[in-house]
Amino acid sequence: MKVDLNLLSNLLSKRTGEIEKSISGTGYLARTVIGVGTFLLDNEGDTDLLTSKQLATFEKFLKPLLESRPARPGK
Repeated sequence: MKVDLNLLSNLLSKRTGEIEKSISGTGYLARTVIGVGTFLLDNEGDTDLLTSKQLATFEKFLKPLLESRPARPGK
């Protein structure tokens, strides 16, 4: 899967409230989800490097948030 690194960076730095809202009541910690996102940023968005637990976290929380906003507004 190709991850838009600019969008991911924006999510982790400016939309952390959305991450906290998405994990509310799930038992997950925001720092865990943010850590997975940071790992992806550090590794050029290569989801193949994620462990199975990290991939599950990405798919459950980060992926839906990344898909909820267009990568480039107006396109």
